[in-house]
Amino acid sequence: MSSTDTQRDAGESVIQIRRCACVVKGGRRFSFAALVVTGDRNGRVGYGYGKAIEVPLAVEKATKAANRSMTPFSLVGTTIPHQVMGEFRASRILLLPAKPGTGVIAGECVRLVLEAAGISDILTKSYGSTNPLNLVKATFDALSQLQTKEEVARLRGVSLS
Repeated sequence: MSSTDTQRDAGESVIQIRRCACVVKGGRRFSFAALVVTGDRNGRVGYGYGKAIEVPLAVEKATKAANRSMTPFSLVGTTIPHQVMGEFRASRILLLPAKPGTGVIAGECVRLVLEAAGISDILTKSYGSTNPLNLVKATFDALSQLQTKEEVARLRGVSLS
């Protein structure tokens, strides 16, 4: 088993591949852009965007960027600690905690991010633009706002007893 297979098992997902065209004297020159999300399914997740002349090279670049950008998030069991709204440009995403057994109720882009993070019970609603890159960034904004009760108590300098 190669290292790429291990990374895929750990939660690598290609969200989108775009074909871009540059018009030159002889016609069109095509390139590809890939959006990839990686995660350890234990509260750490990252995304990457890579561009190249061929699809595999773009995916490889995006995967490297995603692995470099992995950040930890607060989880409570299989869900999130509290309701949160994330925004990026014209995209907004609402994340709601759910009871065990609910599953991931989300669109494709948001679902891949949440599953890579290890969240298996959550409700979501997206508002505004449905551009996949903006939705992924809005989801990361929402996840970065999460805090558990213990973290809030520690930051305020009080005890929960």
